[in-house]
Amino acid sequence: METFGISLQQASLDLSGYSDQWKRNLVYDKSQRAYVRGKNFTPHFITPSAEDYFAQLRAVDQGLVSREQSWISVFPGYGGTPTPARGVAPETLRDVLAAIHEPAALQVTYQSMTRPEPSARWIEPHALAFDGFRWHARAFCQNDQVFKDFLLSRIVEIGKRGAVTVDPQTDTDWHSEVVLEIGPHPDLSPTQRRAIEMDYGMEDGRSQIPVRRALLFYALKRLGLDTDPAARRPQDQQIVLLNPEVLARQPTVASV
Repeated sequence: METFGISLQQASLDLSGYSDQWKRNLVYDKSQRAYVRGKNFTPHFITPSAEDYFAQLRAVDQGLVSREQSWISVFPGYGGTPTPARGVAPETLRDVLAAIHEPAALQVTYQSMTRPEPSARWIEPHALAFDGFRWHARAFCQNDQVFKDFLLSRIVEIGKRGAVTVDPQTDTDWHSEVVLEIGPHPDLSPTQRRAIEMDYGMEDGRSQIPVRRALLFYALKRLGLDTDPAARRPQDQQIVLLNPEVLARQPTVASV
């Protein structure tokens, strides 16, 4: 009644109708004076997803969704490692989104890690990208005449707007995909390898992870595949790349 904002009479009708249609799903427990899930319960209105549940739980944990707004009815005890707040000014995001939709070029002052001071450049944003921690604008850089990533939090100032000079469809790294095939580290014990297979949902000792080529740098870093597997203990490395040939052509530019 509280969840759906319905009357007692309507709730009774709904429960009775549901019980008549799927008798094994709903059982009346006299001691609790309530309907409970049957032993052989099978959902008919949704497809259960652990990923969806964890995503909702994390959204509540990070304050993106309130408990009242969440579809989780009874919360378990939960917690997560802190994610550093990224200082993206809403005005910056607004202007970048407007440039993507229009489309338009933006004159920005950007603080890169390759120069000690911020520098001015013209960029043509066409998409947003998330590397697991930070948000980027995928854009064509008129200064360098190449597509690259610009951290939204490092855009110090946005100035004039201008006309675009390239078609975003020519950003081949963004529009092409690489499939990373991973498996347990071969030096793990059989039971350890089985545990890793379960962790990553592997079948026959391997799992495939599709990723945009433009985001390959970040994907490898997050998976711990950006260094030689022999440089770490198997228990620390845990997974290895089974198709290293996909790394033959790295994206032309990673982050700046």
